[in-house]
Amino acid sequence: MAIEKKKTMTQEGYDELVRELRWREGEERERIKNDIVVARGFGDLSENAEYDAARNAQAENEARILQLKADIENAEVHDASKSVRGVIDIGSTVKVIDENDGSEVTFRIVGSNEADIINNKISDLSPVGKALIGHRKGDAIKGMVEASGFNFAYRVLEVTRD
Repeated sequence: MAIEKKKTMTQEGYDELVRELRWREGEERERIKNDIVVARGFGDLSENAEYDAARNAQAENEARILQLKADIENAEVHDASKSVRGVIDIGSTVKVIDENDGSEVTFRIVGSNEADIINNKISDLSPVGKALIGHRKGDAIKGMVEASGFNFAYRVLEVTRD
């Protein structure tokens, strides 16, 4: 197996990986095992869709368990105590004003495996995340997301840490 690069993440993101691993190794694994037992009772396994579905669920769960273990092993939890107060870093919540349209947006800067744009969690490695890190309240940030051609211009209104 190839050596994986360390992945920076928040303590919250690390804890979520550990929670999911425990759930998958315990409750979910047991549920799938029971589904397989029930499906076997339906008869001929060669034509048993329920059995096939349960075995596929088992394979997906085991693959996810392996991925979670690798992610946990390669996790580098960002030490928030070393962050400078008021300076944007991983774990910061940042309120900005979009200087193009005047709208306010709040982002939480997280590790790349924690990114969730629907919940305004952006990766420290994303173009916007990279541009914001190291800045303070009042700073203006401009940049472009090359993949989409999106140009952004933000002014930092507030920086907090949970």
